[in-house]
Amino acid sequence: MTGAISEVPGFQATLDADGRIEPRDAMPAGYRKTLIRQIAQHAHSEIIGMQPEGNWISRAPSLRRKAILMAKVQDEAGHGLYLYAAAETLGVDRADLLDLLHTGRQKYSSIFNYPTLTWADIGAIGWLVDGAAIVNQVPLCRCSYGPYARAMVRVCKEESFHQRQGFEILYTLCNGTEAQKAMAQDALDRWWWPSLMMFGPPDADSPNTAQSMAWGIKRHSNDELRQRFVDMTVPQADILGLRIPDDGLRNEGDHYVFTEPDFTELYEVVKGNGPCNKERLAHRVKAHEDGAWVREAAAAYAEKQAQKQSDKKSDEQQGSAA
Repeated sequence: MTGAISEVPGFQATLDADGRIEPRDAMPAGYRKTLIRQIAQHAHSEIIGMQPEGNWISRAPSLRRKAILMAKVQDEAGHGLYLYAAAETLGVDRADLLDLLHTGRQKYSSIFNYPTLTWADIGAIGWLVDGAAIVNQVPLCRCSYGPYARAMVRVCKEESFHQRQGFEILYTLCNGTEAQKAMAQDALDRWWWPSLMMFGPPDADSPNTAQSMAWGIKRHSNDELRQRFVDMTVPQADILGLRIPDDGLRNEGDHYVFTEPDFTELYEVVKGNGPCNKERLAHRVKAHEDGAWVREAAAAYAEKQAQKQSDKKSDEQQGSAA
């Protein structure tokens, strides 16, 4: 890999200066391939991630909650669009990326393959899942690839809103009836371990982390980010009055010691054997197929407008010649 970098003038110097690689800059093939894989997986996750929460829009307990949840789901769609656009600057086509997703050749975050059983799950997703996303994604604002880093600035601002929304849902439940607090605890019990898995496998088992960090795509390892998440989240659970479902959890001053999740489950979910893998992907494929007429109409309209512009330019040129 070092030899490949040495053949790309200016690439390593830009990284060493903590600069940004832009779309027209020369870059190693491996760097481009890694970015396409990571950005595409991130974009797919935002789009698939609309499903678990979208399932609760019609069942939100109040008009206020419904409006907030609708806004959040719309935000996730926007994040996917930013990220697909960032991936396209690397020379790939969005339609091809979607085809890779729909045929199972590209993945999305394992967390979205778990069901949302109660309204408290929507709070847990906001607090835990979006909280983990913030820990993961804030360092990406300093990613060495410019378009990805710039897209993440807006994404992280919106994710911060999402995390607060989830915490507020759980705070309300925890200060309600005993049944509501029990619902919140049940959601935490089910979402805690999948949330820890969002950071990927342990560093020793992660095949891409070391190279991604050397290239400045990632700034911190999986285990470092997982520790940050635990240190941030445990005090928030104390405020809610909820118990983290980890008997090995303890405070050792600067950090919390915690039990590692069962990564066997992570690998099974990634392979497609999670509770909702088939359901999520089938729903996504159906939505894509049902929307084919919209894409075709938009393409036909764009082609017609382009032809009008071409005819107008041709008429103007003929007029000037006359």
